[in-house]
Amino acid sequence: MKQHLVQQQTIQHKLNQSLIQSIQMLQFTSTELYEYINEIAKDNPLIEEVIYDADGRQPTYQASDTFSLEAMNSSEKTLYDQLKEQLLNIDIPKEFIPIVEFGIDSLNENGYLEITLEDWASACNTTTSITEEALHIIQQLEPRGIGARHLGECIYLQLYEMDGYRSFMEDLLIHHLDWIADFNFSVIEETYGITREEYNELVKLIQTCDPKPGKLLDTTQVEYIVPEAKIWKVQAKWKITFHHWTVPKLVIDSTYKQMADKEVEKFLKSKREQLQWLEGALKYRTATIELVIREIVKKQIDFFDYGILHLGSMTLNDVADELELHPSTISRAINNKYVETPHGIYPLKFFFQSGIEQEDGKKATIVLKHLIHQIIDGEDRTRPLSDEKIRNKLQEKYSVQLARRTVMKYRQELNIPASFKRRKE
Repeated sequence: MKQHLVQQQTIQHKLNQSLIQSIQMLQFTSTELYEYINEIAKDNPLIEEVIYDADGRQPTYQASDTFSLEAMNSSEKTLYDQLKEQLLNIDIPKEFIPIVEFGIDSLNENGYLEITLEDWASACNTTTSITEEALHIIQQLEPRGIGARHLGECIYLQLYEMDGYRSFMEDLLIHHLDWIADFNFSVIEETYGITREEYNELVKLIQTCDPKPGKLLDTTQVEYIVPEAKIWKVQAKWKITFHHWTVPKLVIDSTYKQMADKEVEKFLKSKREQLQWLEGALKYRTATIELVIREIVKKQIDFFDYGILHLGSMTLNDVADELELHPSTISRAINNKYVETPHGIYPLKFFFQSGIEQEDGKKATIVLKHLIHQIIDGEDRTRPLSDEKIRNKLQEKYSVQLARRTVMKYRQELNIPASFKRRKE
């Protein structure tokens, strides 16, 4: 009975090890996978060679015929460079730009603002109301949480974009974050009238936030963007080609047989087990990513046929349900993964968009914002369109029905001022 229990525990340990390794490798980018396998190969004598492409050559990670030069972009831009680049996509008055850029330069490496609004205003020879408006612009940049003045505000800026956001959270996070840190549920319940279940949901949401959003733009760890696959059209059919460097093959050295020396045999046994885990994890990673990419193409076929204005709303659950996988598995599979398409190189996360229900199905939020931006770009600046008129044009031109408040919300998120501020004589 005891021996059976030990065997069961050993098998369970091996299964857990294999599962952990599979999950870990699923999250790896192609570059990280390359480095990880090479490290293992150095210490495992059973691995004679790692082959990364069809004819056995080692990868050089240089642009080749399989993808364009744009497919491998050196990421050497700083946090500040990346944030300032985002300003190019925002419609803000020219006189605001130096003030906003000063604010960006005043962020620390974690993305927090290190000066007061008063000192900022003094340095830019302006008013605190202007620097407050400039800070609001910075706080709309990605990743969310950038421009916060303290941890509570950083978490609030991220939670505000989530489905579970509730109005009481702003006051709680901005002014009473210590109540959460001290697990002071009774005071929170009495102040905001929430249940224990609602409090637990809030804690779960907070745990998904990043306390150092500036680190997400740290370019020292990821040197290149390498697409997992190329999606292209042949004779009216969409094809998916998975690049060779994403599917390494292990060449096993067969010279190591049973050894008489018990210590050597014990060592080789552990390396054989490691090899089995590695091969299983590689198959799992390859199969899962391939399934997810194929499902993305299937569900977003209109995007591939016609471009960004036809991008549909899609969630992790949509793909998870179809593939009978857990949403967390889908999240790991798409994390920091890219694909090359005729419309450009996109992160897999791009294809997962929230949306609003319309007569012909859900429209992705990013598409609706794009349409609003187009309408405003084409307006007569001497007679700029009100939010109500934009709403009407969306319905007339694109058969999109939005509430005026929703139009206003999206316009503000695009940092486009109200019509009276856009008017030019």
